Amino acid sequence: MSDQMYKFYIGIDVSKHKLDVAISDDDCLQVENSEIGFKELIKKLPNKKRTLITLEASGGYEKLVANYLRHKKFDVAVVNAKRVRDFAKASGKLAKTDHIDANAIRAFAKAFNPKPQSLTTPIEEERVDALNRRGQLIKMITTEKNHLEQASKNYHRSIKKHIQFLEEEVAKIDRSLEEKISEDTELKERVEKLDAIKGVGKITAMNVLLHMPELGQLSAKEASALAGVAPYNHDSGQMKGKRQIRGGRAPVRTALYMAILSARKFNPAIKKFYDRLIQKGKLKKVAMVACMRKLIIIMNAMMRDGSEWKPSMN
Repeated sequence: MSDQMYKFYIGIDVSKHKLDVAISDDDCLQVENSEIGFKELIKKLPNKKRTLITLEASGGYEKLVANYLRHKKFDVAVVNAKRVRDFAKASGKLAKTDHIDANAIRAFAKAFNPKPQSLTTPIEEERVDALNRRGQLIKMITTEKNHLEQASKNYHRSIKKHIQFLEEEVAKIDRSLEEKISEDTELKERVEKLDAIKGVGKITAMNVLLHMPELGQLSAKEASALAGVAPYNHDSGQMKGKRQIRGGRAPVRTALYMAILSARKFNPAIKKFYDRLIQKGKLKKVAMVACMRKLIIIMNAMMRDGSEWKPSMN
């Protein structure tokens, strides 16, 4: 949630070819999801210093308009679509059209005043794109390895050849990422600090820092929520439901999960914490999430204080 309050809240529902824009309860317009449409939209928007524009993350279709508006000095917040859907359901708005969605996003922004994100530079976008592509390739490698186990011998050679190609592509991206990170002295230092945590590694450090650039400027609760590892109550009356995690940034949550798989064995602080939870009767999944939450809180504190990893951190 942002500390700054706004007079005007704009909600934009994004699709591949168009934008539905809710400027007020009675004023909604539709423009192309292109620079021509953006220029038309700019003419309709109120005072930029008093306006917050909110969009849902829409598989990347929101990037073009979000960056355009940021270039024009508007405050823009891209929020998790599930949070908006949950808010709409809680408000009794079950119908779904693009117009209704835009108004739901606007109402969500007014209620929660989400914090706008800063404009990313081309090099920052290149780093994130490279990491995302690496993740896609890793998934393809895993899929092909599963196919290899089930395929007839006639296709083993073909599958192995494809796996080798994919692994070579991953290696190329890793080298490119190393170069891109080295160009930014501050980012390189931050990556090295997180890489020093046993069980983390450079790829995890990059994923956390590039997908969560706010790290070090957040409270422990905010860091946990943004990473998608904060527990939420699921209670009703005297019924006490299981705590659940939801929302947050999926790439960060995935990176933390992979780190904990290693850290619970080789990182003394994490291992001790994990073992203690298991001894208390916690399910392995619950213990894993608790360790993920502990790790992101430690990372946030390290970035905030500029401190080095110490095994005694808890």
